[in-house]
Parts: sequence; C-alpha cells; structure tokens
Amino acid sequence: MTTTTDDAGGLTLDRLRTLLAAACEQAALPSNGAELIKFTNNAVFRLHQAPVVVRIAGSTAARVRVPTVVQVARWLEQHDFPAVRLLPDAEQPLQVEGHLITFWQYVPEVRPRPGGADLAALLRRLHTLPDPLQSLPRWRPMTEIRQRLAEPEDLSSSDHAFLLDECDTLEAQLAALCYALAPGVIHGDAFLGNVIAGLEGPVLCDFDSTTIGPREWDLAPVAVGSLRMDYPVGEHSALAESYGFDVTQWEGFPVLRRLRELKLVTSVLPVLRSNPRIRPQWEHRMRSFKARDMIARWQPYR
Repeated sequence: MTTTTDDAGGLTLDRLRTLLAAACEQAALPSNGAELIKFTNNAVFRLHQAPVVVRIAGSTAARVRVPTVVQVARWLEQHDFPAVRLLPDAEQPLQVEGHLITFWQYVPEVRPRPGGADLAALLRRLHTLPDPLQSLPRWRPMTEIRQRLAEPEDLSSSDHAFLLDECDTLEAQLAALCYALAPGVIHGDAFLGNVIAGLEGPVLCDFDSTTIGPREWDLAPVAVGSLRMDYPVGEHSALAESYGFDVTQWEGFPVLRRLRELKLVTSVLPVLRSNPRIRPQWEHRMRSFKARDMIARWQPYR
C-alpha cells in the first residue's frame, strides 16, 4: 500500500473534533453538539449553538487553497454576489496545530432545491463580474490532482501508477483543446451540491477551486453529473438552455468529462482511511473509471 499519512496524524473523527473545539475556543464560539455534515477533502461542521459552519481543510491540496477561498469570498461580498459569507470579526483563516480553519455564516435551506437554471443564472452573473484586484491563480487542474496523489491513504501501488499516468494523458489532451468561450473567473466546481436554497434565493458556496480558466469547465460538472450520477433528469438541459451554451455539444467535452471523473475519483484519496464510510463508493468509482465504463452510475460520497 502507498500512504504518506501517519496513522497517528490522520484526520479521524476524534481528531477533527479536537481541532474543532480548539478553533471554536479561540473564536469564542460554542462547539458542543456540532454536527459533521461533510468529510471528504474538507471536514465541515455545523455548530449546534450558533448559526455558524466551520470548515477544516483535510489535506495539503485543500490547505494550500484556503487563502484563495477567503480572498474569493471577500471579493464576492464586495460585489453583493449571492454566496455564502465568511463570519465577520473572526480570524480567517485560523491556524490550529498546522491546520487551516475557516468560519462561515450558516445559510438555512428554506426554499425548494435549486436546479440547473438557478445554477446557470449564478454562473452567468459570476462570469460577468470584474476580475478581482488581487489576481487569482490560473486553472491548473492536474496540479491539484497530483497534490492529492502525493498523500493518499491506503492506495495500492498499481492504482497510484494508473492515476499518475492518467494525469499525464489528460494534461496533454487539455493542452491541445481550443475553447469556444472567453476565459475568466470560474467557480471551478459548479455542481448543484454547491448551490444552497437560501432565504433570499440560491447562493453559491465552496470556492476551493475558483481560478482564472475556461468557462466550459464551469458547465461540465452538471453535464457529467447527468451522465454519471442519479441526479434529477433535465438539470443539464435546463442549465445549458439558461446559460446559452451546451458544453456536451462542444468537441472538447469528452476530455473535460474524463477530467471531471478523475477529480471525483481522486478528491478523497487523502482521507480514504480516515473516513472508511466512503471506501465502498470510491472502489466502485475507481473500478469503472479504470475500465472506462461510461454507463456505471456513481453515488455521492457520504
């Protein structure tokens, strides 16, 4: 097995709760009864006694992006863009024992679940905002994936080698693409799971992958989700119609689909042992990805 994470240092649930308690103590927030609502490349807690969400970066790849996440959140707030907001008057990010932690205002989901047209409206607005005064990183998806491959938990040597080879192949294919849309700020992970049905309408969340890059990439996740996941039928059609561009009809889509699926396979590599509940779904994804099975359906990591 290939692993670069020490058993004692892995982000187990006990370790996460210790970090949460320490961070909340520094921020003068109550951590008792906090609910873990997500644990993949980040661990996300909802506090029980305050309307706050706490995110703990779960890997090196996630940690290096945290300063950009904070920058993007503040930039979006300056433009009154409908997105989750950082908790005011809190140190952002907070460093606790080498881990980077951010605090966010909790957005209750009180409206019907947003659909493809809602996401399209958010993306159209995002794509027309003036660029931030502080430059964002350029879109380099293989860098992020290779960072995750540098610290896997319980990944076999053969699977590790296969995924590295896949990175090389896709990198060459991406370099040869001719994009149809003008580049600019992109969300980078624009699927419906990153849209919250807030009190005043849909809001965007999760800015870990926000960069300067091809707008086609922001249209790919819902398209790939319609092919790979058991998501509601028609969400991609609604997004394509509302945005005004169907990425599946663009000649470069097969490359973006393979890239998106590679990201969905590798996103949890640094926590495969720390969060054993995701292992069965990861193994299913890995098998079908290696076999180039284009029909197999995937389920969200739990």
